[in-house]
Formats: sequence, structure tokens, C-alpha cells
Amino acid sequence: MIAASARIHPEAVIGPRTRIGEFCVIEQDVVIGADCVLEPYVYVKRWTTLGDGNEISAGTVLGTDPLDKNFQGDRSYLRMGNGNKIREHYTISRGTKPESVTTLGDGNYIMTSGHIAHNCTIGNNTVIASCALVAGHVEVEDQAFISGGVVIHQFSKIGRLAMIGGNTRVNMDVPPFFLCSGFDVEAKGLNIVGLKRAGFTLEQVGRLKKAYQILYRSGLKLDDALSRIETELPDENVQHLVRFIRGSHRGICRE
Repeated sequence: MIAASARIHPEAVIGPRTRIGEFCVIEQDVVIGADCVLEPYVYVKRWTTLGDGNEISAGTVLGTDPLDKNFQGDRSYLRMGNGNKIREHYTISRGTKPESVTTLGDGNYIMTSGHIAHNCTIGNNTVIASCALVAGHVEVEDQAFISGGVVIHQFSKIGRLAMIGGNTRVNMDVPPFFLCSGFDVEAKGLNIVGLKRAGFTLEQVGRLKKAYQILYRSGLKLDDALSRIETELPDENVQHLVRFIRGSHRGICRE
């Protein structure tokens, strides 16, 4: 199931039932799992690993050298899980420092004409829409939704089930469960649609809404607001929100 025009290094490992299209190039030290589909003109560079059931559309390059002046050509990695879809003309870099890793989890849907930079960590079941640019060392938690044209500053963190509106500049951390937009990213409320689709109950949504109000509209200092949220809202999702904010190094976006 390999096109005659494809070029595959003899040391590359290709799993069963994987289909490789015309003019694909697969370098040495590449592992591709079972049941994957690589459309024509996909280029998989050295030290890249793909799990099972990934679909990679035409013109995509995986495992590119980092776009980093400090990169010295050392071995580093791109590792991707299972069931991801990456659409046309996309690039994903491997890590910058020797033996470092760029990681994608499972079930992500990544649309056209964008870039995920070196040393990023992308969780599971995220959506990254067309023309979004994800800079180095960014972390994206599970089920986040990044709209088209979003640009994310290096070392930023996007929380679980957060949604970022189109053409937003993300230069601070985005807490989980929130809807954010604006030229410089601003909190706009809860990601209600995403929460409902994820199966959150009305009670769970209500507690997150109360946490949002305490965080942004109570007039309390951040530490005091987080302490009040912890005390009044004993809920696993709310506690995840508190841990995320307390662990933020860049600071979180504000209303």
C-alpha cells in the first residue's frame, strides 16, 4: 500500500495497513504505526514517531528542524499518538535541545496551513483551526479549541476545554473552561457550548460559573479569590481550574 513514487528509507518502520501516497518522503529513524494514511507529498523527517490511525493530508511536513537560532542539529524528537488528523500544508517541529521532545496526544484535529513549534505539548482531542500559529514550549490541555488565525506566544499554556476566538493574540495563560477572545486575549465567560458537548451537567457548569464570578468580579486579590473558590466550590473541575491558575508562570488573562 505504498505508492511507487514514494521514497522510504530502508530503516524506517511502517505499520500494517498503512497507506503512503505518491511522492511521500520518509527518512530513517521514523516509526509509523498501523492503519495510518499519508496523502501525496507528505514529508516525515528523522526521529519522528506516529501511533496508529493517523491521517496526514497533502503537503504536510512532520519533524521539521526547530525554527530556533539556538538549534545545533542534535537529535531530538516529534512523538504523536493515535487517531490524529492533520490537514493540508501543516508543519510540526521537533525539540530544540538534544533529546527533547515535541508531543501530540490522541484524537487531535489540526486544520490547514499552520505551525506547531518545538517542544510543544498538545493534549488529546484538541481542535486547532486553520492558520493558527503555536510558538515554542506551549502547552495545550485536552479538548481545547483554538480558532483560526490565533497566535500563541512561547511558553503560554491553554487550559482544558478552553476556547480561543479567531485572530486572538495569546500572550498570557488561558484558564481551563473559559471562552477568550480580543486582540490581546481576554476572558469573556465560560465555554458553555464546549462544556455541554463534553457532557458537563448543569450543576458542574453552575459551579464553574460561580468560580468565574469570584475570580473576575468579586474585587478580591487573586490569592484570596482562589482560596474562596477552593472553600466554597468543592468540585474536581473547579479544583483543576485553581491548580492551573496557581501553576501559571506567565499569569492568566483577565476580563
